[in-house]
Amino acid sequence: MKTRTSQLIARDLFQSFRMGSRRIEVLRGISMEISHGEAVFLSGASGAGKTTLLYTLAGLERPESGTVEFEGRRLYNGGSTAQARLRNTKMGFVFQGYFLLPELTALENVLLPGMIGRRTAKTNAEESLTAVGLSDRMHHLPAELSGGEQQRVAIARALTNNPDIVFADEPTGNLDSKTGDEIIDLLLNLVHERNKTLLVVTHDARLAARGDRQLHIKDGVLQ
Repeated sequence: MKTRTSQLIARDLFQSFRMGSRRIEVLRGISMEISHGEAVFLSGASGAGKTTLLYTLAGLERPESGTVEFEGRRLYNGGSTAQARLRNTKMGFVFQGYFLLPELTALENVLLPGMIGRRTAKTNAEESLTAVGLSDRMHHLPAELSGGEQQRVAIARALTNNPDIVFADEPTGNLDSKTGDEIIDLLLNLVHERNKTLLVVTHDARLAARGDRQLHIKDGVLQ
């Protein structure tokens, strides 16, 4: 059996925020590693720190202390431009709210990351939409698509730059359970076929059991 190497390494992450005069500790000394090609599900109650941890691991939210290393490179060490380039070329993101631009078609929304990175590969975008089962919906606006179809567009957009890792924050949160199951099936199949790493945040314990590994966060600490 092939040994997997660590792709994402977090050490002693602390994060807090202020609410009036109170200081709320969100992450309290979290350390973890995720290997290349692994599908990891992070679960926990609302307010446990799941999304904060995902954003910190993805280079979107600088921790108060601790380090995050991705493919041997320290996040938060370089300037904001270098970090943005790393996220655009190496990372894909899927969020609960889809974040599709309403005036753009499905195809145009999927093309956006490539345009930001000055790599407007229409063929890649069309292939990504076909992979998520939307070959006949490419020229529809988000308002003309169901919630499940919009999330499929968001997944296609996350994959179009061929990232090494995909971060998904409650990707089924706005969907019914049947559609949510289909979206998780799709994500797992695509990342396994393409040998991508996947980190999914979910409050649904049933879904969390479907990854290669499940982590549970409670009161800012991994259980």
